[in-house]
Amino acid sequence: MDEQIFDWKEVLKLGLLGGIATLFVSLVGLVNTFGKKDVIGGVVSQGLVLLILIWIGFGYLVSRRVRGGNSRQTVSGGALVGLISSATLVVLVLIAEPINLRSVLVNASPALVKLVTFGLGAGGVMFLLVGGTLLAALGAAIPLAPERARRPVLLALVWVLGVGVFQDVLAPVLPRFISRFMFDISGLSILGAIIVFAAVAGLSILWKQQGSGVQLWRDALPADKQNTLRWVLLGAGVLFVAALPQIIGSFLSDTLITVSLYILMGLGLNIVVGYAGLLDLGYVAFFAIGAYVMAVLTSTGDLGLGWNFWMAVPFAILGSVLAGVILGVPVLQMRGDYLAIVTMGFGEIIRILALSDALRPYIGGAQGILSVPKISIFGWRLSGPQQLLYLVLVACLAAVFISRRLADSRIGRAWMAIREDEDVAEAMGVALVKHKLMAFAAGAAFAGLSGAIFAAKLGSIFPHSFKLEVSIWVLCLIIVGGMGSIPGVAVGALFMMGLPELLRTFAEYRLLFYGAILVGMMLVRPEGLWPEESRRRELHAGENNQLAKEV
Repeated sequence: MDEQIFDWKEVLKLGLLGGIATLFVSLVGLVNTFGKKDVIGGVVSQGLVLLILIWIGFGYLVSRRVRGGNSRQTVSGGALVGLISSATLVVLVLIAEPINLRSVLVNASPALVKLVTFGLGAGGVMFLLVGGTLLAALGAAIPLAPERARRPVLLALVWVLGVGVFQDVLAPVLPRFISRFMFDISGLSILGAIIVFAAVAGLSILWKQQGSGVQLWRDALPADKQNTLRWVLLGAGVLFVAALPQIIGSFLSDTLITVSLYILMGLGLNIVVGYAGLLDLGYVAFFAIGAYVMAVLTSTGDLGLGWNFWMAVPFAILGSVLAGVILGVPVLQMRGDYLAIVTMGFGEIIRILALSDALRPYIGGAQGILSVPKISIFGWRLSGPQQLLYLVLVACLAAVFISRRLADSRIGRAWMAIREDEDVAEAMGVALVKHKLMAFAAGAAFAGLSGAIFAAKLGSIFPHSFKLEVSIWVLCLIIVGGMGSIPGVAVGALFMMGLPELLRTFAEYRLLFYGAILVGMMLVRPEGLWPEESRRRELHAGENNQLAKEV
């Protein structure tokens, strides 16, 4: 077969798209905002890292999307993409001051020019062009490098970037003698960056060489010793979880509580969407019902009954389950977009009812319910984030156990049959009405539990906490983590909810990051970060068939 001609038109298109991306992140203020902190102190700022990632990313796309050509042409195409995309930023730098773009584009400021030109003004333009060109060429060369070298280097660079970005969170957690040489005033120290890079790359290489041997050693053990090893690992995990809140401190504990509550909701919506294939956009309604039932039953104010948390939890879950069944009955014959619209309307109905004056004497209306007491266990009050985190983690573990048991049961297999094809499932004897109602009820139960803990955590409940965005966020974390995957729910929650909580400084760009992450996930890894195995095979069936033909 003759070698295909390299598609330079596609390269030019990627270069223009890369230029648009660099202009966008610069003019909306992302580069300026991120440029206030360094990843490596005095070497590279977070704003420059954002531009570097764009150039490397578009260079990488050359090797993945441009057809034909050899490795030299691929690298040359990547360099051209970097040259074009950095040249657009150079044009912005050169015309920003003479034309006074700040009258229209506020972020086209001297601070931006100084940042992207390394403080050299017009003299730094050449560094900008050369840097963009080389970085995009490097991105194009990444897939051409051997796997044994590429993986450790990329993993180590990701860790250096992560440690540098989250320096404000990690520095107080680490022992003082470690953080003293790992971090300086403005970011990760050069010595710290070298240590992180070397440690991660070394561990990656070591695991690549020894990981399969460890697996074979474990499989070769007798059954009784395998059980002993399993219990030892379980005990080590329990001890780690017990020590975790005291290690990470109050701020990270509070962040993990938020993530864990979304994991609870994600596990419930994963049953409805991931297992049964029923697109529910009104999932926040069950979360709200669980929270309001808990608040009404436990509040010590005028609207409450004064119960304790443990007496109210079963009723909060039961109220959410009943709401799930009530929602499920009228939508049994709906699918796809129609089901999504109806469930979204149900969620808005619950929110509007909570705001209405008609229910104000019972649930407080717009003023909400106050004086919800903290949770107590045998007289021990879980008042702080570090204490409450233990309860939330136990609830998540219980939800994971139930989800896994359901997935492996006859009910779980019936849900998955409904997800694949309702008509075929019904023809094979699956009771659609019963199993759909069970899916809605099971998903609502997890949301109700999450809402009950949420009410006790805040100590007050307001209708504005239960907007449509909550349903969207839960659905997003399932998509990012991997639909139908229990570990994927946890990974998606950490990625979608934990990351924005840690990046509080950049909160105004939170929704922008959500959109970028979702677009990137759909393009690069549509099955999710930790997908269910059957879904991964399904989405990559075409690639596997093509590979088989080439072989």
